[in-house]
Amino acid sequence: MTLEQFKTYVNKKNIAVVGIGVSNTPLIRLLADMGAYVTARDQKTAAQLGGVADVLEGLGVKLILGGGYLDGMTEDIIFKTPGMRIDAPPLVRAKEHGAVITSEMEMFFQLCPAEIIAVTGSDGKTTTTTLIYEMLKAAGYQCRLGGNIGKPLLSEIARIGKDDKIILELSSFQLHTMTQSPHTAVITNVSPNHLDVHKSMEEYIGAKEKIFQYQDADGILALNFDNEITKSFAAKARGTVIPFGKTAAEGVHIEDGVIYMRGHAVLRRGDIRLPGEHNVENYMAAIAAVWGRVDSSAITRVAETFGGVEHRIEFVREKDGVRYYNDSIASSPTRARAGLYAFDQKIILIAGGYDKKIPFDAFGEDLVKRAKAVILLGATAEKIKAAVENAPGEKPPIISARDLSDAVSKAAAAARSGDVVMLSPACASFDMFKNFEERGLLYKSLVNEL
Repeated sequence: MTLEQFKTYVNKKNIAVVGIGVSNTPLIRLLADMGAYVTARDQKTAAQLGGVADVLEGLGVKLILGGGYLDGMTEDIIFKTPGMRIDAPPLVRAKEHGAVITSEMEMFFQLCPAEIIAVTGSDGKTTTTTLIYEMLKAAGYQCRLGGNIGKPLLSEIARIGKDDKIILELSSFQLHTMTQSPHTAVITNVSPNHLDVHKSMEEYIGAKEKIFQYQDADGILALNFDNEITKSFAAKARGTVIPFGKTAAEGVHIEDGVIYMRGHAVLRRGDIRLPGEHNVENYMAAIAAVWGRVDSSAITRVAETFGGVEHRIEFVREKDGVRYYNDSIASSPTRARAGLYAFDQKIILIAGGYDKKIPFDAFGEDLVKRAKAVILLGATAEKIKAAVENAPGEKPPIISARDLSDAVSKAAAAARSGDVVMLSPACASFDMFKNFEERGLLYKSLVNEL
């Protein structure tokens, strides 16, 4: 579908947009500008939305807010928010009455004239996506960053040229209903996550597979061969598979401190500014995605200068010889595990939060091996405590905290010069915060106030 065809398609149509968030607000504006009759639906009240509600009403958008925001959806087209399941009863009823159910990202794939490179996985998505973007930019390409990070790109579709490179981070929620795949797909890893939304691990894995399921023979699929689930995807690929990882001798791998791509030396481990072996893996994933378009010198320039993405093992400050790090993005045990092993010493860890129904048994063993002390808060505190107590080995002290402010105070009291304190929750933030960014920003503020 071309942009002009899309304009004709939505003009004078009744369209619902579910969720007045960061990605959907520009979409609402775009649809209204194209002559659609837009209804924006959100469980927040007008007071909670603040000035956004006034702006949208000024554009002629009808607002349905609060508890009954999904009642009576009779619109012709419904753009759902990514976290809303396609089998939610209001959507099922709307579809039975003839509504077309889609999303901002699905429509972007249909309209985008440029090559799309997309990244998914349980951990490492944002850093890998950003590295691909930085490497392509360093090589002189006109790039745009989007999906879960950057700007919502559908609202910029008119300014995207066919020679641009579009780099997207895609979640399992965005992929779950996709019927198109990017030209180049990267899967960093797959481990249990979001099982509070997905009905099973099998459904979660199936959502991740959508990123390459609709590729043709020209497609490129970069897979982590150190992860058994992602390695198994190779047998289902229709295009070219590029393996990466320590065991990927035929693709991107590391040997004697040097990252190679099919025998060609690309990057020295010592040139990577980011800490932790998981970031070496992120670099291997990014190299697999850009190889053939970006040379080693551009990749090295990025490695030497890129300091990381906010909330991802982000250095906050040093006080009284104690270094404080913010890893609020770590919303799963496997993600927090990477932070535990990013340092050459045991660390004081602040963990706990919203319960995504993920087991903590293996994480408890990691805490016994790598934590000097554990400060626990939130809904999962008792589950993590039990996992530590059931793990073999000498247990680190476990300290309970009322909230994040109390946790930072208790971590600072427990720390001595030379220690590392890190917020790496292993859980989502929704029991106490709107999102992981809000949690990380508060943590940084509390640390800077010490």
